[in-house]
Amino acid sequence: MTAQDTLATNRYGRLCAEVYDLDKPTGALFDIPYYIARLRERDGPVLEAAVGTGRLMIPLLEAGIAVEGFDHSPEMLAICGERAAARGLAPTLTQARFQDLALGRRFAAIIVPASSFMLLDRFDEALEALGRLRDHLEPGGRLLVDLPPMSAFDGQAPERSWTAVNGDLLTLRSSRAETDVIGQRRVHHDRYERWRDGRLVETEIERFAYRLWGMEEFRFALGAAGFAEITVCANYRPGRAPRAGDQILNFEAVRTA
Repeated sequence: MTAQDTLATNRYGRLCAEVYDLDKPTGALFDIPYYIARLRERDGPVLEAAVGTGRLMIPLLEAGIAVEGFDHSPEMLAICGERAAARGLAPTLTQARFQDLALGRRFAAIIVPASSFMLLDRFDEALEALGRLRDHLEPGGRLLVDLPPMSAFDGQAPERSWTAVNGDLLTLRSSRAETDVIGQRRVHHDRYERWRDGRLVETEIERFAYRLWGMEEFRFALGAAGFAEITVCANYRPGRAPRAGDQILNFEAVRTA
């Protein structure tokens, strides 16, 4: 067994979750107005997949939208609960994966923001997950999924750093470990470090696997999973057709029966 075999994939451990919280603070990202506008018209509860630290969920709750969330990472959910409690909120949070989601109730809408669906890096698991999300929607319920265009396949994240609340320096270096062009899949090894007074005091290595989707391919996958009325816009601008250079594709689909 190699070291890579023992390294969990898409885990989001404690240091990774802390960096995520610093990099994407609650209420600071540009997708919030889009989701508030798309969800205010829904009559019923909303489920956020891969809710993370609550950076989107909390603004939705404060806008009066009834939303709950699930995430695979207990570290991310712990931060989400803390951030919500600090604002007097107590959302329903569930530790679960896309692959085994079984909440036993249905929703008026499900959202998968921040390209989180990419973390389902196996095609068959992704298709099964779409069916599972459909099963958690009421008839007429809507699924909203954000995905980057295929051009993201060639991207490489630069080394980055953040200053923690206590003054620690947190750094992230990402290296590509695997590239599968046929499977539209890549694997990164992300090294998170905590520095204090010039000394390295903590290290965490995360293995992240992603799958990129073509726009028409994902539209077809939604149809195969039982969705209809599938629309695609770009850069959180409803009605604006995608074009070269766009950073994000916004899919919306309806469970019809």
